[in-house]
Amino acid sequence: MLLALPVADPSPAPSADCRTDAWCKNVWDLTGSAWFAEGSYWIVLKPLRVALILLLAIAARWALHRTINRLVRTTTEGAVPTMLRPLRERIPSATLDPEQFMPERRRQRAEAIGSVLRSMVTAFVFGIALLMVLKEFSFDLAPLLASAGIAGVALGFGAQSLVKDLIAGLFMLIEDQYGVGDNVDLGEATGVVESVGLRVTTVRDGRGVLWYIRNGEIVRVGNKSQGWALVVVDMPVGFAGTEEATAVLRTAAASVALDPGLAPQIVEEPEVLGVEQITVDGAVIRTVVKTTADGQFAVGRELRRRLAEALENSGITARIAAARLYPGAPTLPPASGGTGTAGAT
Repeated sequence: MLLALPVADPSPAPSADCRTDAWCKNVWDLTGSAWFAEGSYWIVLKPLRVALILLLAIAARWALHRTINRLVRTTTEGAVPTMLRPLRERIPSATLDPEQFMPERRRQRAEAIGSVLRSMVTAFVFGIALLMVLKEFSFDLAPLLASAGIAGVALGFGAQSLVKDLIAGLFMLIEDQYGVGDNVDLGEATGVVESVGLRVTTVRDGRGVLWYIRNGEIVRVGNKSQGWALVVVDMPVGFAGTEEATAVLRTAAASVALDPGLAPQIVEEPEVLGVEQITVDGAVIRTVVKTTADGQFAVGRELRRRLAEALENSGITARIAAARLYPGAPTLPPASGGTGTAGAT
């Protein structure tokens, strides 16, 4: 009895991957050759798809980078998009004139933000392209994505302070909270900003100490170099006549505004507001002047000096000293050509 031997199929079917692809299935139907369909699928179609994915990724990256570069260039030239506009320029009352800000600082800030955005775009686009290429070679992406998710969670817990610093630094740059050369108050550190990074800001205080501050640890920012500043000077006048003291202080304050060396730094003329408070030593009169951010210290020092000299020349300072030496004694008006004295008991 003869046993029937199995006859080999002269035309085996292609693999499951090939059968599910429209190109491979059409080639198999046309030629009837499984190896030709498999060969065209892996040698011709797969490389073409990978090349197309890479070309699309490069084109997408180029288009996004060009858009970012155009935003940066537009910001540098002065027409600032709302997204890149500093927060203080979005509020009309926050400053006198938005055009007063330095174009060089705006250019540096825009270029820093553009560099970060370009890096993020490159990582995002080529990350998606890599996943698509791996899928073309039949890699199972589910375990890979799950592992990446677990690794991301682990890195997030381990480096959460770093991520916090980077995000805070990015928003600080976008909002232009401070820049190099600004006089700022960051809480523990107060001084002039020497460098600004995505993770660390360095500030040199008045004693020359250089502070390295992580951006994620900055809770509040007091910037003394943006827009204008208000110099407030409270002068004690004792129990002298407030009208007399106000007139003396007003004359001295007006002389500061007429100083040719200080006039460009004064935004509004000094104003004597009047009695601010009453203490055991008498009345305190407040004088204010609005200045530029850079000129507040020079104008403030000169204003204090002239107010003090005016009180001394008018005799009010001597009457304050006499009242402190003889408490309760009546103060006498200043004698003609001299200073006032207090009556002795």
